[in-house]
Amino acid sequence: MKILIPTKLDQAAAAALRAASYEVVQDDATPLIEQVQLHGDASGLIVRSEKVPAEIMDAMPGLKCIIRAGAGYDNIDYVYARTKGIDVMNTPGANANAVAEEVVAMILAAYRYVVPADVTTRAGEWNKKQYMGRELTRKTVGILGLGNIGRLLVKRLQGFECTVLGYDHFLSKQRALNIGATPAELDEIFSTADIVSIHVPGGPSTKNMVDARLLGLMKDGAMLVNCARYGVVDEEALRAVKKSGKKLIYCTDVHPKDVAAQQPSADVADVILPHLGANTREANKAAAVRAAAEMQAYFAEGDTSCVVNAEKPADLNPAHLRMAAMLGRLCYQVAGCKPIRRIECTFYNNLRSFRKWFTPWILQGAVPGAEHGLMPAAAEASLREHGISFKAREPMDDKFYDDSLTLDLFTEENSEQRKASVRGMVVDGTPVVSRIDVFQHLYAALPGHTLVLRYQDRPGVIASIGQTLSEAGINIDNIVAPLDQASGDALAVIKTNEQVTEKQVAELAASVDAKLAFALTM
Repeated sequence: MKILIPTKLDQAAAAALRAASYEVVQDDATPLIEQVQLHGDASGLIVRSEKVPAEIMDAMPGLKCIIRAGAGYDNIDYVYARTKGIDVMNTPGANANAVAEEVVAMILAAYRYVVPADVTTRAGEWNKKQYMGRELTRKTVGILGLGNIGRLLVKRLQGFECTVLGYDHFLSKQRALNIGATPAELDEIFSTADIVSIHVPGGPSTKNMVDARLLGLMKDGAMLVNCARYGVVDEEALRAVKKSGKKLIYCTDVHPKDVAAQQPSADVADVILPHLGANTREANKAAAVRAAAEMQAYFAEGDTSCVVNAEKPADLNPAHLRMAAMLGRLCYQVAGCKPIRRIECTFYNNLRSFRKWFTPWILQGAVPGAEHGLMPAAAEASLREHGISFKAREPMDDKFYDDSLTLDLFTEENSEQRKASVRGMVVDGTPVVSRIDVFQHLYAALPGHTLVLRYQDRPGVIASIGQTLSEAGINIDNIVAPLDQASGDALAVIKTNEQVTEKQVAELAASVDAKLAFALTM
């Protein structure tokens, strides 16, 4: 069986595969398209940042598996790979320490003017007074995202006696403290930290996460380090803030594309690198060893636990998976957006046999910033990694809810524990929520704009809500407002024709003295 490695990957991968009797072709000099024309019979392909589009796969009729020796795999057309029956895998975590060390290197380089001092000294200048630096020791460092990289960065900073503040929606307060970071909200981090380092995933949920408002909170002379993804920092806003006279230091290693070009960050960055985060011999070897092990396990044992583009069972309705993600988002709001400690769910009727496939969807719905598109095993590992226990319960024999899912989130903040619970199903192809906490028989559609208010039941509340929305030009498409006899509370679940703003939600909550109030668009 032939494995093609068209990249500058540590020889450990080729050595391990050859020792297992695979034929290995490794060539980092010849263009990939030329190599696949010569080795179209290869069964496996291991790449780093090389693009693997449809035409590459079409030129390799024998290809069964592609492994990205690294975490991100958006350089591979994994959707097209699925149509060709090709499994795609990655090696997350292998590069984490390299990135954490790079952050420290960039901080020190910026603080001590390493790059300009080197350039000017080589040119015969002696600018000692100009390069008066700062020390990292005892600085306050804020870390956004306490995953693999964030946690290792906490450890690396301990030798500098730094005060570390951590922001991560995944983690409970105690879990963050155990890691060595004091939990803090974004506003506190940006207003108090000397250095802010970003380690959150990319994508729509974090695009321009660091915006003009947060940048405006930073102290004069503070530093921002982005080794996460391009687009997390609103660089136009950063450009404007720096132009206004505020002295901010910006270090970045991420760009729109990993190509030789004038990078858009060049004029606003104080230290800019060509995406060197994972570019160490040690990380390269770790990724190589992991890739070789995954390739052997895949072909020798049929191990698909690391596949990121696996095909879902043909008889699993995709609407049920979307329902799981939507229920997760809804339940997180019901829980007050607090750190999650535990997730428990019950699958009823036919969904019981598919329950492992729901884990990634529950993860991406319930946990803000969670990576999308994970396989079940990877999703479970992600939950464990962030201190969230996950349990799929067996339904009680005396309950029957058709093909439905009950999702419970257990949260904790400042020693206050809370459980939020929702149940949903699919009706005529549309995911609906049938229960929120004790309020039954809702059957409200999950897609679209939803306003939820819990309040002490009394006459005139619904009319008041309707009047307020009407004055804002918002139409009510549907409403259900069941009463809980035990507490005397009512829960209004209102579908609207447009999104209700945070300000409008706050005004509505105040007007009806709501115990719970939020708006959600899905």
